Amino acid sequence: MPSRPTVLYVSDLTYPAKGRRYCDEDIHLTSELRKTFDLAICHPTDAAQLMAGFDTAVIRNSGPVIDYPEAYRHFREQAKTTGQRVYNPLTGKADMAGKQYLVDLTDEGYPVIPTIDTLQHLDRLPQTAEYVVKPKAGADSHGLEFVSRDALPARLADKAIDNADVLIQPKIDFRYEVSFYFVDHDFQYALHAPDPAHRWELTWYTPTTADLEFAQTFIDWNSLDHGIQRVDACRTQSGDLLLVELEDLNPYLSLDRTPERTREEFVTAMTASIERSLA
Repeated sequence: MPSRPTVLYVSDLTYPAKGRRYCDEDIHLTSELRKTFDLAICHPTDAAQLMAGFDTAVIRNSGPVIDYPEAYRHFREQAKTTGQRVYNPLTGKADMAGKQYLVDLTDEGYPVIPTIDTLQHLDRLPQTAEYVVKPKAGADSHGLEFVSRDALPARLADKAIDNADVLIQPKIDFRYEVSFYFVDHDFQYALHAPDPAHRWELTWYTPTTADLEFAQTFIDWNSLDHGIQRVDACRTQSGDLLLVELEDLNPYLSLDRTPERTREEFVTAMTASIERSLA
């Protein structure tokens, strides 16, 4: 019998995500992927040490890398030095590399929440009574603050955040958030949060052609050959979509909010994508 490809599945099964159970999703995915691959699960801080024994390391619900920055840096360096295959490939230009891309996309005229990283460019943002200030390396709302326009200069000068790379955005009055899920460059499904106050209470969403064109714009911009990506957007009061973030490292998939057929189709697409990445 020919040997099967081997997968090191990287996940923090104990990560305490708000409103989500990462472990349930990864238990489901690994149980399905085992039908095609010889698979072992490991914690993200063990991945660099173990990955040489596997054909690829699949990064899934491993939690924000800001919780283990040195281990993540070592993992990336080790993978690059040894030529280790990683899924998603470590060439992503979006959240995988920090949130500088939101500033860059703003400058390039993409439909994103307007974002700057210096108070000197405040005139580039719409005037609003309140702003969002968050670290470029943040995740899961870590370090996010709402700051009034009058208090913004003093807050940015505060020593507590003076040494941090931060983003500044206007606080958007949006109708709802919506997420589009892709494997490679292929759309899989969409979910939305009808109540802005409850981000992870997601329901099924049927996107329009314009919605899919919006999401595809960012998938094409990122140009990852293989992998899973989640395009998060908000619907403004005027009806436009604006990018909130493009998660290209370890996007939570909310598969428990999808129909069984969608979950089956997603696993099929993910399996085929991993196989292609090994070819």
